[in-house]
Amino acid sequence: MIVSCGEALVDMVPHAVIGGGPLNVAVAAARLGAPAAFVGGISNDEYGQAIWAHLEANKVNLAASARFDAPTAKAIIEHVPELRFRFEGEKTADTQLESIDLDVLGEGPHIIHGGTLGLFRGATARAQADLVERHDGLVSLDPNIRPQIISDRDEWNHFHDRWLARTHIYKGSDEDLEWIFPGRSFDSIAEQLLANGVGAVVLTRGSAGLSILTRDGAATASAPTVEVVDTVGAGDTIIATILSSLWEAGVTSVEQLHTTSVSEWETFANRAVVAAGITVSRAGADVPTRAEIPGW
Repeated sequence: MIVSCGEALVDMVPHAVIGGGPLNVAVAAARLGAPAAFVGGISNDEYGQAIWAHLEANKVNLAASARFDAPTAKAIIEHVPELRFRFEGEKTADTQLESIDLDVLGEGPHIIHGGTLGLFRGATARAQADLVERHDGLVSLDPNIRPQIISDRDEWNHFHDRWLARTHIYKGSDEDLEWIFPGRSFDSIAEQLLANGVGAVVLTRGSAGLSILTRDGAATASAPTVEVVDTVGAGDTIIATILSSLWEAGVTSVEQLHTTSVSEWETFANRAVVAAGITVSRAGADVPTRAEIPGW
């Protein structure tokens, strides 16, 4: 399975919209036809009930998730009159997961994905880092930086470093990489990551498209021209499409990842930008289904 680990929350805009990067990845992978699981702490409150139902409706496996009486985290977007972001996430359900058992998902090999807020918040961050350190299959990481929520950079670095030591697919936007590796070029960052064991570095540049760098060369894809409604979930759609493409191609081990050709990565990259183009043409993280991707 593609096992996406991290937070499930609601964005208040002002009505509640279900979100969270790892949740979006799990839903996108399932809609694209891959067996997908979400691993996280989900509240028993009304928002948590809606999140659980949303995941079930999209056929995401929840066997390794857990329910908690703690509240659902909320990202609140306000206009007062300026646009203002406020996060309510103190002791919320997404931070409460103390251990993770993937045996309940059946025999692997599984592809583990993580990032965004679940990477560094609460007991869940420790449980996830422990999981990737004992996992012998592919690991995907999308840091998906939210600077306004990161109060302790050293703690964030600690968890990022634990993941990075076991990561094989590293995805980041140009803004993410500037925050993580300030003052460095993308090429030098990618060179370092590839030298340290990462098999593919995925760089998203919004309307400028997508690049995937590997030891054998680079694959690129131009973003399609679409009418953008909002960009929520675009990056999540891209990494979910790439992981789903790898799963479908039978690439589930580190060895297979390193033998994936540049032409195959080119196919995956072009598929990913088409999928993201569909997502940004709709409100919210309304990711496409496999049937909506031409030629897949």
